[in-house]
Amino acid sequence: MPELPEVETITRSLNHPGGRVFNDSGSLSTYPGVVGRTIRNCVVQWERTIAAPDVQSFCSQLAGQCIREVNRRGKFILFTLSDGFLICHLRMSGDIRVEADLPETIQKHDRVLLQFEDGLRLVFNDPRKFGRFWLVDDPQKVLSALGPDPFSDELTPARMHEMLQNRKRTIKPLLMDQSFLAGLGNIYTDEALHLARIHPLQRSDRLTLEQAGRLLDSIREVLMEGIRRNGASIDWVYRGGEFQNYFKVYQRTGKPCYTCGSPIVRIVNGQRGTHFCPNCQKKL
Repeated sequence: MPELPEVETITRSLNHPGGRVFNDSGSLSTYPGVVGRTIRNCVVQWERTIAAPDVQSFCSQLAGQCIREVNRRGKFILFTLSDGFLICHLRMSGDIRVEADLPETIQKHDRVLLQFEDGLRLVFNDPRKFGRFWLVDDPQKVLSALGPDPFSDELTPARMHEMLQNRKRTIKPLLMDQSFLAGLGNIYTDEALHLARIHPLQRSDRLTLEQAGRLLDSIREVLMEGIRRNGASIDWVYRGGEFQNYFKVYQRTGKPCYTCGSPIVRIVNGQRGTHFCPNCQKKL
């Protein structure tokens, strides 16, 4: 958490007018995005947040840079600069807000602040300190190990089936493996498998071409619905989404399946809680 829909929501808000911005009272308003804004300076309050280069070089190279565009690759946020690329991964608890550059509004867990010339700032807040930034000349230095994006035109049912056959792994952890498919986490994997009627412990190489196509369609449908709902807000980490109100299995242990009425079951698989309907999602 955050997963692809939450990262996509943040990316869109940074890239387009009418994004999220929090004022000093914590209320939500809008701002014209960060594209076209020039970074005056950078303040790093937790040095380990910067993965590359060193902190001094990171700050000095960002000063004077203009943000040209903001995109997403898997769970990574990619800022295209006037010279180079700034890459951010929110990890477990990272969040980004844009606000007026006021010293008195700096919060306890603010790790990186990009201060713009026009008086706004982009703030990276990360209570658990796992989030990371990279400043690179080529984004592939960070992103090369990622698998295809779920929305890639090149990811056809046949290609998905081939990928599943080649891996020969339990389907739930495989879908969460970012080198296999970029962007899925615990929430949306559970929801997609339920929609596709596939048991989370099913071996990937035992899925048919029809099942692979159904799974791909389900992944895209669940992710698109998550994006439409601005992601899921299930704890104190990510704010503003409402997809949690539409979960079919995730965090619904013991409650009736909306499809068949059977109680939703929770198991632990790969050290992650996994939710599914034992009637709708039978293991082959």
